[in-house]
Amino acid sequence: MKAVVLAAGEGVRLRPITYTRPKHLIPIGGKPLLEHILTSLREAGLREILLIVHYKAERIRGYFQDGSRLGLEIEYVYQPEISGTAAAVQMAEGYVDGEFLMIYGDLLTSTEAIRRVIESHRRIKPSATMALAPVEHPERYGVVTLDRDGFVTGIIEKPAPGTVKSNLINAGIFILPEAIFDEIRRTPLSPRGEREITDSLTLLTRRGGRILGVKLESCDWLDLGRPWDLLEANRRVLSRIEGEVRGSIEDGAYLRGPVYIGNGARVRSGSYIEGPVYIGGGSDVGPNCHIHPYTSIGEGVRIGNAGEVENSIIMDGTRIGALSYIGYSIVGEGCTIGAGSITATIRFDSKTVRMRIKGQLVDSERTELGVVMGDNVKAGVGSIFMPGVRVGCNSWIGPNTVVYGDVPPNSFLMAEQSVTEREHPQES
Repeated sequence: MKAVVLAAGEGVRLRPITYTRPKHLIPIGGKPLLEHILTSLREAGLREILLIVHYKAERIRGYFQDGSRLGLEIEYVYQPEISGTAAAVQMAEGYVDGEFLMIYGDLLTSTEAIRRVIESHRRIKPSATMALAPVEHPERYGVVTLDRDGFVTGIIEKPAPGTVKSNLINAGIFILPEAIFDEIRRTPLSPRGEREITDSLTLLTRRGGRILGVKLESCDWLDLGRPWDLLEANRRVLSRIEGEVRGSIEDGAYLRGPVYIGNGARVRSGSYIEGPVYIGGGSDVGPNCHIHPYTSIGEGVRIGNAGEVENSIIMDGTRIGALSYIGYSIVGEGCTIGAGSITATIRFDSKTVRMRIKGQLVDSERTELGVVMGDNVKAGVGSIFMPGVRVGCNSWIGPNTVVYGDVPPNSFLMAEQSVTEREHPQES
């Protein structure tokens, strides 16, 4: 069986991180999100992969190439226009022969979940199979209802509040027949002007097809649609990490729990690292730093004296000055954060932190959330970032500036200054 991975989307809701990279290459626990998916597919027995790409496709091709590094055979199809999941799947026509597995490329899922879908499909032999995940807010997704035998009876995209009849949603993992391409051609545009694979499956059922629903455990699936989802994904990946030290640990540094330290990385004396933590090759931490659990530090990162990082993703080449605190945050590549800078993570009123996504304030449902910072940001000494702010790529934040709201890319933000000329006594 071949696998088709939809990796064309831009990831607008994940900006500013996705201004400079496709969401599928966002590092999670030291590896790009898409690499985690491809590894799970390989471990489930799938070796032939087709990636449907569009946004920054050359970055994805450049990273994965032919897939041989991962023990896979990867081919690519460029989708010229993003127009729905069904349109993306249609790009695979001519590549697959017979049934194929299709998976969304912005999920974090387990090998066990993929195996469960495949094994259930082979045992029961339905027309098609789709994975289902239980969620607390099903109205945000495509809600699926089942009959007593586990076959799909309805798929409703984002139903109105109060009309939801199930907490099971489309989890983005399918086994589809070749006949799905005929149904895609018959699929009308959705209200948002796209062709959706769930509508194509509905047409399949009207022609007598039966779709099996396979329920996943909530721990086996995560949709990475919003910035704080990346922190949860990072936590899940690091919770399975195995400790290994390939770099150097100075006397007086202390490692507790599973900590991975890459080639050429250095942990200086007095530093305290509580795993699970990932530190990439060539990074330099300390002296006297405190790195809390569920922190991923990329390659070539420098964290200065007495710096503290907690439950965060720090990408390659970033420099964090002495006496700084970065918590529950995502910091892009090549950033410079001046000494004594702070990310605030908790509101005064202890309410959950909200973040502006596509122009709307969205409740993260997290009581702790710091900053989401794009690539190549420069923040002066003593900068302070309020909970839930986003800072766009290539922006400069002046020293001792408190950032209360989102900063667009390529901006320069400074604290207002007032200069008064001193009076001097006249010379006698």
